Amino acid sequence: MTEAAEPTVLTRTEGGVGHLTLNRPRAINALDLGMIETLSATLDRWERDTEADLVLLDGAGDRGLCAGGDVRGLAEQIRGGQPELTAHFFRAEYALNARIAEYPKPFVALADGITMGGGIGLAGHAAIRVVTERSKLAMPETRIGFTPDVGGTWLLAHAPGRLGEYLGLTGAVMDAADAVYAGFADHLVPSENLDALRDAFRTRADPSSPTELVLLFDETPGPSTLEAARAWIDDAFSADTVGEIIARLRARPEPAASTTADTLEGLAPTGLAVTLAAIRRARGLPDLRAALAQEYGLVMWFATTQPDLVEGIRAQLIDKDRSPRWQPATLAELDPAVIDAAFAFEPALPLWAED
Repeated sequence: MTEAAEPTVLTRTEGGVGHLTLNRPRAINALDLGMIETLSATLDRWERDTEADLVLLDGAGDRGLCAGGDVRGLAEQIRGGQPELTAHFFRAEYALNARIAEYPKPFVALADGITMGGGIGLAGHAAIRVVTERSKLAMPETRIGFTPDVGGTWLLAHAPGRLGEYLGLTGAVMDAADAVYAGFADHLVPSENLDALRDAFRTRADPSSPTELVLLFDETPGPSTLEAARAWIDDAFSADTVGEIIARLRARPEPAASTTADTLEGLAPTGLAVTLAAIRRARGLPDLRAALAQEYGLVMWFATTQPDLVEGIRAQLIDKDRSPRWQPATLAELDPAVIDAAFAFEPALPLWAED
C-alpha cells in the first residue's frame, strides 16, 4: 500500500494509551488541515473515552516527528486571494495547540528527529516532552520572511536569558541538550529505548504517573551549546532593535557572534522586527492562549498585507534559489511604524470565534 492510500494520522488505543502517529514520513509528517482536524476530533473523543487515560504522540519514519505546516499550500492560498482559507487553517491549528496544552489527561510527545514550526506547536505544549539524540528542534519562520507562531513565541519568551530572541530571530536548530535547557523539552530518552518506553506506557501498573516511567529511560543531556554561549547571546540580543543587535554581534570577539550577524543580515527586515517585538510582548502576556491570539493577528497581517512571506516560501522551498528579494531589503529602509501596524491588525475572522 502506498503512503498516499494510508491515513495521514494513525489513531488507536491499547492498554489505556491513546496513540497518535503522524503518518506522512516522506514529508517528515508535515501538517495539513486534514491532519489537524483528525488530531482534534480524536482528542475530543478520547477525553470521554475510558480506554485512553494517556495520550502518546509520535511520528512515522525515522526522520522526525513533524517538519512543520504546509507552507507551500499557504503560499498558494495567498496568491489565490483566499484569506478565509488561510484563517481557517491557522484557527484550527492554534485551537489544537491550546487543546494539547490544556488536555485533562497526560499528553506525552516524542519529539524524535526533526521537530520544527508546527511540530513545536504539537510537542512543545505537551505535558511530557521527550527528545532523543536525533532531535532537531527549531522555530525557523524568519527564514521565509515570517514570524514564529503555534505558541512558539510563548516558549521563546520563557527561555533563559535572551535565548528566546536568539532562537526566534535566527531560527537556530537545537539538539536535545539545547532543547531541554531552553525549555522546549523535559526529558532525553535514547532513540533505541523509545519502543520500550511505548511498551511501558501500555503495561504500566500506575496510569497516574507517566513521568516516573519516562524517568526510567531518561538520560542526563550533555552540555548545552546554548548555555555555553549565553554571554554573547545575552549581551547582543538584549539590545532594543534588530539593528542594534547586529551591531553588538559585530563587536563581540566570538566567531559565532559574527556568523549570527551574517545570518540576520540575510533575513527579511520586516519579519525580524516583528518577531523581536512579538517575543518581548509575549513575556507580558498571561498565558498561551493570549500568545496564540497575538500570533494569529500577526500571521494574518503577514498573509494578507506583506509580500515577504510568499517570496520567502518561493526562494526557500519552491524555486530553492535561496535568493529572496525582501521588501524592504534592508533594516535601514524599514519604517518603524510597520511594527505597530502589525500588532494593531485585526483579522476579519477572530481566532476563537465559532465557525
